[in-house]
Amino acid sequence: MFQPFDTRAVTNTKFLFFTGKGGVGKTSTACASAVKLADEGKRVLLVSTDPASNLQDVLEVELTNTPMPVPGVSNLSACNLDPEEAARAYREKTIGPYRGKLPDSVVSTMEEQLSGACTVEIAAFDEFTSLLSDTSVVEAYDHIIFDTAPTGHTLRLLQLPTAWSGFLEESTHASCLGPLSGLAEKKQIYSITMEALADSAQTTLILVARPDESSLVEASRASKELKEIGIKNQSLIINGLMQSHIHGDEVSESFFHRQRNALKRMPDNLKQVETYSLPFVSYSLTGIKNLRYLFKQFILPQTELAMEQKLISLPGLSEVIEDFSSTNTRVIFTMGKGGVGKTTMASAIAVGLAEKGQKVHLTTTDPAAHLEFVFQNSQLNQNLSISRIDPKKEVEAYKAEVLSNVSDELDDESLAYIEEDLNSPCTEEIAVFRAFAGVVEKSKDEVVVIDTAPSGHTLLLLDAAQSYHKELARSTGEVPESVKMLLPRLRNPKETGVVIVTLAEATPVLEAGRLQDDLKRADIIPKWWLINQSLYATETKDPVLKGRAGAEINWIEKVTNELSEKCAIVPLQSEEGTGYKELKKFINQ
Repeated sequence: MFQPFDTRAVTNTKFLFFTGKGGVGKTSTACASAVKLADEGKRVLLVSTDPASNLQDVLEVELTNTPMPVPGVSNLSACNLDPEEAARAYREKTIGPYRGKLPDSVVSTMEEQLSGACTVEIAAFDEFTSLLSDTSVVEAYDHIIFDTAPTGHTLRLLQLPTAWSGFLEESTHASCLGPLSGLAEKKQIYSITMEALADSAQTTLILVARPDESSLVEASRASKELKEIGIKNQSLIINGLMQSHIHGDEVSESFFHRQRNALKRMPDNLKQVETYSLPFVSYSLTGIKNLRYLFKQFILPQTELAMEQKLISLPGLSEVIEDFSSTNTRVIFTMGKGGVGKTTMASAIAVGLAEKGQKVHLTTTDPAAHLEFVFQNSQLNQNLSISRIDPKKEVEAYKAEVLSNVSDELDDESLAYIEEDLNSPCTEEIAVFRAFAGVVEKSKDEVVVIDTAPSGHTLLLLDAAQSYHKELARSTGEVPESVKMLLPRLRNPKETGVVIVTLAEATPVLEAGRLQDDLKRADIIPKWWLINQSLYATETKDPVLKGRAGAEINWIEKVTNELSEKCAIVPLQSEEGTGYKELKKFINQ
């Protein structure tokens, strides 16, 4: 279908950036590429700027922010830049001068404004810019591989003149990105770095995606964004592609055909990108030995797949539904990173409660989620109603409101900055927050199940905003009553239940752990974790899938023993979970 990925396809540039949404295999692919290039005699530096990096787990070596040799691989060095730590230093540099001069409440708001994903992105950019501007480092290697590239939004923002102006120091409209003037002295270095990113003779951007719809949609979006700002030298890797399936094994057949169907629906713009594939393998991609297997299309023989049979006994989704029903929980959120099955799990929970006779309203704020697709226009239980909050419409309305409030005060350059700033991920969270605040009010009369909730950062930002009567942390105005009432309700465990959905894989589990920490900062404690699409919980006989089932054990144990108070598991379905009848099957597992 696609030619197998080989590092020879990308060795004509010094800088290689691997990017893609969480859980697609960016880190393992970047590591395997680095090992292969080093084995071929190239001097390679592997750098992670991912705040949820599992680079150390994949290479099985402790790393710092200083390049160090990787044992067992001549010519390969690696370092793990910590953007979270960089963001903390950046916050303190920016806010420090105001301590003792402004009220503590105002300083707290500034701190929360600088706690979002966008600030971490800027800090990560600052970290690898510092590395790239060090000529002694750059000249020491034939290739520098970055695990995680900057987003198009961050790069566009840094290209705007206003991002470097004094306006940001004084503006009362600064967003979660905060005053970029803290980095103003690095403007020239940033400019050189961004030129290098756009130079196809120096840089190749490698998009990594799984052969599933949500992952391909995200890769398409990233590809478009980055092309718009001049980063056009792109390749695409379809990672984890099943090469065959076992006839008569429902799980194996379904998994294979589901992947092929997703690829048939690949977004048109991705079809223009040079595309390669890497196989779905039977082993965990950790350790140098296994990383070397990947590009050889290696499949471990059955004898090596024999694993110690650990019996992990976890409840199914039915117990989660029973718990929410018996405790009369009124608001239920499913949360997690893209591609883990939040929408399907939210739908199945709503169906389960409706089948128990409860009146239920199901809604989503996920721009990639379509409840109409999940339910396939099937006949619904009379107790169940569904809706969708359209983030695009909410964001447009919110942006128009903010810009109308500031347009008289600012010049064209400053308005351009505000407009780009309003394209940040945090803007979308804040905009849809107001919309579903109204939906949650319905829980007086019915159970409300919401697919995708705001992060803890957004909740704290909104909490801070209402404390000083600032319109949702951006411009002056009134905070809607529904928003004022919502946060206390979300913090009340008798009224609200949060379900974190994950997969039994490294990145989804690590990122879900960060999400839980974020929520706890906002005094919201998740009640359940759901390990979704588990191969371990199936009875597949496919040797490749069975091998991966064994690799899930460590991550299932991490969730049950370290991260969750209550945990349930949902096996990978032999049929796609769409339509009311199919969703009912989840309830009986």
